Amino acid sequence: AYNVALTRFHEVFEPTRQKLIAPMADMINHSSDPNAEISFDTENNCYVTAIADIYAGSPLSVSLGDPTDPTPLFAKYGFLPTGCNTIFCKAIHLEPQINELGYEFNQLLFQTDTGEVYPAVWDIFLLKILHDYDADLASQFTMACQNSDEATKETFHSNYFAYTLEALREHVYSILKDVDQMTMEAQSYDLETHPRV
Repeated sequence: AYNVALTRFHEVFEPTRQKLIAPMADMINHSSDPNAEISFDTENNCYVTAIADIYAGSPLSVSLGDPTDPTPLFAKYGFLPTGCNTIFCKAIHLEPQINELGYEFNQLLFQTDTGEVYPAVWDIFLLKILHDYDADLASQFTMACQNSDEATKETFHSNYFAYTLEALREHVYSILKDVDQMTMEAQSYDLETHPRV
């Protein structure tokens, strides 16, 4: 019952923070291109409002989260969205560099279909290397990023590419190792006791 409630509630913040369950609204599927949204009034009445044209016989869909980062969707709802072409880089250990460059986590992306690593990811890994190597160079690189000086950034990236690539490779391999360990642990569980595994 707890898991059902956990994956079915809608959180509202006005007039106070509450978690509400609307039995029919919780049957609406997720889409990264939703055609409806769910809202509640101050008396906790649920409304489903069309935000795009919906043709007769078409299913309603709402957004359950950021389509570029499937991790929270998987953690809360137990599914990975189809058509998700990007995932967030899980470089939480580089939060000081992310903050220093003024980046947001939604800029730190990997393209799932091409393998492209977005520029902000390269920047934070390089900045960490420069901090470890030479604080003055790190400061110069930070200034180049903050001033959108692409020529200077490109020079830094060219000079330190091998080191940045190795740091990024180690990060990805450590994530894959963690996933393998969690998968092995999950496979060891008794499905009768842990049916959601």
